[in-house]
Amino acid sequence: MNSIRSIFDRLTRRRKPKPDFRLRISNLTRQSVLAHSVEVADYGAKRRKGLLGRQELRAGEGLWIRPCEAVHTFGMQFPIDLVYLDRKLRVKKVRSGMRPWRLSACLTAHSVLELASGTIRETQTKPGDRIEFSMWQRSRPISPEET
Repeated sequence: MNSIRSIFDRLTRRRKPKPDFRLRISNLTRQSVLAHSVEVADYGAKRRKGLLGRQELRAGEGLWIRPCEAVHTFGMQFPIDLVYLDRKLRVKKVRSGMRPWRLSACLTAHSVLELASGTIRETQTKPGDRIEFSMWQRSRPISPEET
């Protein structure tokens, strides 16, 4: 009986939220920067919410959802660009300007980058390109209001 209770306790206990951090995403093949401030959605609540509730996604911002093979824009208020990646961070598929209330999938992808509309066109990103992730560096000190 104790082992069943132990398993139940482990499954139902709340996990500590992961700290938020941002990434810089570069296209090594095209020698361009896709985004300089990308959030990571790699756990349940953050993956489910995605970009919902936002009014816009500015140039240089994005969301990396992993694992992920498909996304929707139901309830969103702005179009986005999608870059589907495999486990080796190679571009499998791109979709530009996906408008609200649409579905998109790439069943061979492991993750997807949601970027500001126009990013794919500006960076000329194409399937087969190699992508690199690096830690985002602040260009200014953190103000007390941001802590």
